[in-house]
Amino acid sequence: MKMKLSALTILITATAVNANDETSDTLTTDQSYEVMVIEGQRTNLIGSSQSASEGVIGQVELSQRPMLRTGEILEMVPGLVVTQHSGTGKANQYFLRGFNLDHGTDFATSIDGMPINMRSHGHGQGYTDLNFIIEEAIEQITYKKGSYYADVGDFSGAGTALINTQERVEQGFVELTLGEDSYQELTSVNSFQGDDVSWLYALNLNYYDGPWTDIEEDLNRKNVWLKRSQTFDDMTFDATLMLYDNSWNSADQIPRRAVEQGIIGELGSLDTTVGGESDRYSLNLQWYNENFSANIYAIEYNLNLWSNFTYFLDDENNGDQFEQVDQRTIYGGSFNYTFPQSDSIVTHSVGAEVRYDDIDEVGLYKTQDRDRLGVIRSDRVGELSLGAYYEATVQWTENLKSVTGLRYDYYDFDVNSLSNSNINGVDLTQNNGQDTDDLLSAKASLIYSMSPEWETYLSVGQGFHSNDARGVTGRVDPATGQPIDSVDPLVRSLGYELGIRGFITDRLNTSLSLWALDLDSELLFVGDAGNTEANGASERLGLEWTAYYRLNDTWSFDLEYAYTDAKYSDVAAGEGDQIPGAIEHVLQAGVSANFANGWFMNSRVRYFGERPLEETGTVLSDSSTLANIRLGFREDNWTFKVDVLNALDSNDHDIDYYYPSRLSSEASGVGTEDIHYHVLEPRTVRLSATYHF
Repeated sequence: MKMKLSALTILITATAVNANDETSDTLTTDQSYEVMVIEGQRTNLIGSSQSASEGVIGQVELSQRPMLRTGEILEMVPGLVVTQHSGTGKANQYFLRGFNLDHGTDFATSIDGMPINMRSHGHGQGYTDLNFIIEEAIEQITYKKGSYYADVGDFSGAGTALINTQERVEQGFVELTLGEDSYQELTSVNSFQGDDVSWLYALNLNYYDGPWTDIEEDLNRKNVWLKRSQTFDDMTFDATLMLYDNSWNSADQIPRRAVEQGIIGELGSLDTTVGGESDRYSLNLQWYNENFSANIYAIEYNLNLWSNFTYFLDDENNGDQFEQVDQRTIYGGSFNYTFPQSDSIVTHSVGAEVRYDDIDEVGLYKTQDRDRLGVIRSDRVGELSLGAYYEATVQWTENLKSVTGLRYDYYDFDVNSLSNSNINGVDLTQNNGQDTDDLLSAKASLIYSMSPEWETYLSVGQGFHSNDARGVTGRVDPATGQPIDSVDPLVRSLGYELGIRGFITDRLNTSLSLWALDLDSELLFVGDAGNTEANGASERLGLEWTAYYRLNDTWSFDLEYAYTDAKYSDVAAGEGDQIPGAIEHVLQAGVSANFANGWFMNSRVRYFGERPLEETGTVLSDSSTLANIRLGFREDNWTFKVDVLNALDSNDHDIDYYYPSRLSSEASGVGTEDIHYHVLEPRTVRLSATYHF
């Protein structure tokens, strides 16, 4: 049975539980029930950061933010927008610095040193599925936008987010959340401490039907983490096991004309049998101390994803549904060592990493109602990468220092078709092949401290993203058998940034950055079609401003704004130079409060500006505005909270695309160019009760 809860219209939201950061501010009240440690975006990074677009997000801030989906933890990175065009179990859609990052290309993510981005993925290059994350067990997220950091390699053009998990919590808890549309979630995190050993477990179970009129989403997500930490002299050893399993039905994007003609409503679907199944199991071993860190890991990952974006355009009888398959095991490791600083003004750091994706199958199948009608292409892929870097920090004067780095990356691609021919009669073995590529990347930053409260930065750096191995070795289009251009294995980017950061009387933390980024090519492999899409070089420039202000021990405010101008740089005369999906304006604002009587609140607004949907800029998406609010109360060992998501009940769009499709009622053989969109989920209310022990 679906629960129907009335919406609240007050401005509200949440606070935190536990955190421990010696550099953080501490808030106390006269009552003994709560000691709250503020960390993250209030942390003073002057003297430790390399650019104005770095930042830290702590567990306290994560626990304050009302969120509809797990992937929205990345929306705490200023200027980054997280949306969804399909089912809740699918990786989110990300936008940052003029990139429609699709599901992760050009933005690198990792957790405890394990990569999250999936190379040569069945659905999209750099696929970043965060549904295995238990946000309550995160210690902090460190973000670094731009390509100025020697320790970041693949997918580093727009930036990176490094997620670290907790080793222990001061107080365990169990939380039950219930909401409309059969939303049910159970979360528990706790740790146990011995003399030199601690154990932490985290559990998250989630079920959700969604608000859709034609399907029940039937999301069934299960997450379990177990982490063991032990200290030997000055070295800590962590062993972390993560288990994730999920299945769901999808309400994908829909064509505007189908809604206008009354065929479906905005919460309806044209294909009610799409959805997915995914699992991820990992084991990660870490060693670290003040100067050294290393890890080795193994990840087993599987995905079956059914989609239908064009309905009856290609196959007027069976429809255009397709299945994407990804079955792989990833092995890898990394290390970093910073030499102890003596009397020298120079600090040296070195590091290396290795990763091998052993992909049993990455496939694309023609389907109907999730039944396979034939293979479009199916491949076994082996992809190896090796990276090494050196970085030197030189303190030239008391106020001036530089950071310079050099990074080398080597890639090896091996693709072998698992099918000799496909449903279209195309010889797929022509796409077999091997290739290698390497890059040497240079990075540098100059940092000048004007005072203990203000610091300026000048940064430049080369980054890159790898392309799908199938695009690297591809020679023929699996749909037509016609020759196609292979993609560059590694695509270079070059970024620049000028910035300033201020940290004033522990109350105001602000930063301003002006940046530019040039990308050699946006030619890429399209997993939905199994072939390559030709896009040229591009250039982006923008401005980002953040301000976090603590009025007093009760009230805090934040404001984040990002502007981007993105263009193709090598278009022919008369052709459009607009990059589809490039957002010009992003604005987020929030207010939070923690009252001495136990009440707490948080209110957030996100503005997601209009963007071109095709190269001429004639067709634009609408902008969207989303507000989330939270109100809660703490007493003794209990915390109660209510989240009102999409509090204004906006019917703006989560995402828009522009492409041809065909409805079953339309003329045979004719595709109609149309805006296809996924509407924001209607206002929904979720109630949570948490017991701390």
